[in-house]
Amino acid sequence: MDTYREYLENIYNLLLQHFGPRGWWPGDSQLEIILGAVLTQAVAWKNVEKAIDNLKGADLLNLTRLDAIKEDDLADLIKPALYHRQKAKKIKILITFIYSEYEGDLNVMFKSPLEELRVKLLSVWGIGPETADSILLYAGNYKIFVIDAYTLRIFYRLGLCKEDTAYSEMQDFMHKYVIPEVRIYNEYHALLVALGANYCSKSRPRCNNCPLAKYCKYLSTLQEK
Repeated sequence: MDTYREYLENIYNLLLQHFGPRGWWPGDSQLEIILGAVLTQAVAWKNVEKAIDNLKGADLLNLTRLDAIKEDDLADLIKPALYHRQKAKKIKILITFIYSEYEGDLNVMFKSPLEELRVKLLSVWGIGPETADSILLYAGNYKIFVIDAYTLRIFYRLGLCKEDTAYSEMQDFMHKYVIPEVRIYNEYHALLVALGANYCSKSRPRCNNCPLAKYCKYLSTLQEK
């Protein structure tokens, strides 16, 4: 349906006009982006930045050094990102995967076909769809749309999906109606994150100042009460 395509394009343009280009994902290397994708699970990005700064200070943004460091020592360094012991285990297992499957070479890993690499990433303990797709899109430049809690909440409130829509269903919807370009997928997801963080919060959303207020079914319902 062209209506959906136009609707989603309008949303994208409004968000871009309001927030400007997001320059997301922040990171100076593919490895830093991969680590950020794991560290940001269930925590605000400001906490992730502190953890990554600790890793930089310890000169650990290097696959060889991450492979060598003890898990407990890694956990201490990433403590600001919370759930640090569990995340240290996830990182160590992911690094082991990169070595066992790709001889520790990210360039080789990111030459794999999208579907093949996604299946392999999802087989790694602690790597779910959002984390895997963040790695694929932002570190690997693969054409895949990342779905997160912000995306589901925003599109539910806009009336485009159910509150309990499955990850794969929402992703299929975005793939079908959003221009299929890595640059667009990257920017669109980042803009949705900005909207969710600044306006469309889970509780007490700032609806009246939201750049998508005219589209919002949730706000219309509130105004009718």
